[in-house]
Amino acid sequence: MPEHTSADIGALVDDGARIAAIRPVLLSAPYADPENLEVRVALPTGWRTTGLVEVTLDDGTTGLGEGYLAVFAPHVFVSTVELLTPYLVGRPAGDLAQRYRDMVLVTGYWSLQGAARHVVSAVEAALLDALGKRAGVPAYELLGGRRTDGIRLYASGGDSTCPSAMSAEIAAVAALGIGVFKIRARGHEVDKTVWTLEHAARYGVGIAVDMAQNLDDPGQSAADALAFLDAVGTGTRQPVRFLEEPLGPARAHEYPALRRAAGCPVAGGETVTTARELLERMAAGYYDMVQPDATVVGGPRQTLAVFAGALEHGVDPVVHCWGGAVCQAANYHAAFAGGGRLAEWPLPAYALRSELLVEPFRVESGRLLAPRAPGLGVRLTPETERRFAFRDDAVYRCLAMMPPAEPGRWGTD
Repeated sequence: MPEHTSADIGALVDDGARIAAIRPVLLSAPYADPENLEVRVALPTGWRTTGLVEVTLDDGTTGLGEGYLAVFAPHVFVSTVELLTPYLVGRPAGDLAQRYRDMVLVTGYWSLQGAARHVVSAVEAALLDALGKRAGVPAYELLGGRRTDGIRLYASGGDSTCPSAMSAEIAAVAALGIGVFKIRARGHEVDKTVWTLEHAARYGVGIAVDMAQNLDDPGQSAADALAFLDAVGTGTRQPVRFLEEPLGPARAHEYPALRRAAGCPVAGGETVTTARELLERMAAGYYDMVQPDATVVGGPRQTLAVFAGALEHGVDPVVHCWGGAVCQAANYHAAFAGGGRLAEWPLPAYALRSELLVEPFRVESGRLLAPRAPGLGVRLTPETERRFAFRDDAVYRCLAMMPPAEPGRWGTD
C-alpha cells in the first residue's frame, strides 16, 4: 500500500524556492476554565502548550506548522525538529513528496509510527503555508483545489463538571448554529450523558459522546461500551449521534463487532500516526467515521490519503483538530481539498487559536466557509511569542486518576 504522493492531489509548481531556516517554537496559554474536567485532571496549572514549526524560505517567506506532540512532550518536539533541520535546509521547498520521504528516512528506524510523525506533520504544514503565501493562494489550492464551499461543523467540548457549566456550553453551540455537540463521557458517566442529551434537545442540539479511551490501557471493551449505550438508552429516548474512541488501544480489534451492535455510528483514529494504518483499519471495518489529524498523521497530504481511502470504503472522513489555530487550519484546508462534509470545532477557550489567525474562521449557520487568506491563514509575531512564552508547567499529565462520579450531580431537572 503506497504512501500518498503530491501527484495524487495536484502537483505543486516548483519555482525554485528553497528552505533557508527551520525553527521550533513552543507557546503556552490559559486553557478552558476551572470547571473543565480536563483542566482539573490533566492541566492543573490551567495552561496548555502548542508546538509550532516555523519554516523560512530563501526569499524570506515564512510558514507555520503544528505538531500535536508538544501538548504532551514539548522538549521531545523541539529536539526532533532540531534533528530534522540539517536534512531540510537548502533543499527545494516545493517538492513535498521528497521532503516527506527525507523526514521518514531520518526518523523511520526509531519512529516510523509515533512521536516523530507529529513533527513530520508540522514541517509539511509549514511548507504548505509558506508556499501558499508565496503564491498568494490558500493552501487548499496547492492540494488540488477545494472541492466544497462549506463544511458542516460539530462542536467539541463537553468536559464540564456541573450542569450550569454544561448549559453554558450548549447555549454557545446553539448560538453558532451548530447542530451536534460532542461531549466527553466515560463509562461511569451515564447520568451526565443522559442529562446532556435531554437538556441539549431543548436547544435543537444533538449529542455525540467521546469516551476518551485513546488515553487508557487496556481501556474498556466492546461489551463495556455497549453496556454504557444500553444504560444511556434506558435513561433517555434521545439518540447518541456518534460514539468516539470507545475502545482502549489493546482492544481495537473489537471495533467491527462493536459497530455491528452499537446502533449509532462509531468514530475514531485521531491518535493513529500513519495513513497506512488508518486505511487498514477502514478496510477491516473499524469505523463509520474516521478522524485523521493533519498534525499527527504525517501532514495534510497524508490526511488526504485517508480521505481517499474513506471514499473507497464507504466511511465518512472527519478531521480531528483539538490543537491551536495552525492545527485547525491545516486540517480544514485538507478537508476542503478532500471534499469533507463534517469537521470538528473545538469549543474550550484557548488564545492560541484566535491569536494566530490572519482572519477569523468564518462560520455561518453551523458551516465553516472556505478560508480566503494565502497559505493556511496564520501568522506568528514577536509580540505573540512574548505574551505566550512557553511554561514548563504547561504540560499535559496523562498519568492522573479520574475522579469518581458524584451521585446526584447530574439529576434531571
